[in-house]
Amino acid sequence: MKLPRRRFVHLAAAAAALPAVSRIAWAQVYPTRPITMVVPYAAGGPADTVGRILAEPMRASLGQPVIIENASGANGGIAVGRVARAAPDGYTLSLGLWNTHVSNAALYALQYDVLNDFEPVLLLASFLSMIVARNGIPANDLKEFIAWLKANPSKASQGSAGVGSLGHLSGVYFQNITGTRI
Repeated sequence: MKLPRRRFVHLAAAAAALPAVSRIAWAQVYPTRPITMVVPYAAGGPADTVGRILAEPMRASLGQPVIIENASGANGGIAVGRVARAAPDGYTLSLGLWNTHVSNAALYALQYDVLNDFEPVLLLASFLSMIVARNGIPANDLKEFIAWLKANPSKASQGSAGVGSLGHLSGVYFQNITGTRI
C-alpha cells in the first residue's frame, strides 16, 4: 500500500503527538477530594497521636483535608478490614501497626490478606520497648533482674496493650529465652 506523502506526514505527526495528548487527557489530579486516614485504635492513644501529627503536613502538601477516623475493635482488625474493602484509589489509608499487620495475621483468620491487600507507603514511627522494675526489686541491671525472676517465679507481672500486642509477645519471648515466669 502506497501512502500519499501528505497523508503520511499527518499520520506521523499524530503518532508523535499521541503520547503527550493522552497524558494530558487521561492524567488525573490527585487528590481531588479529602483523604481519610483510618486509625485502628481509639482517639487519644499513641496511634491516634501519630496519625494526627501526620495529617497536618499531608494536608499542607496535598492541598486536601486529611480526616482521621478512629475505628477501634478486634485489635485493629475492624479498621483494617474497612480499609481493605475501600476502593483502591488512595483516598482511604490505614495507619498500620504491628498488631494490625503482623500479629493479627499470624493469630487469626482474617477477611483480608495483609500481604496482598495493602501497599506499604511509609515507615512513620517506631516505638521502643523497655524493661523496667519498681525500686523494691533488688536488681541493678538486667542480669540481676533475670536472676531475681528465676528465684521468684510468678511474683512479677507484665503490662501490655493486650493479647497479641508487641509488648505481650515481647514479654513471652523474654520469658522463653531467659527461662523465667512472669
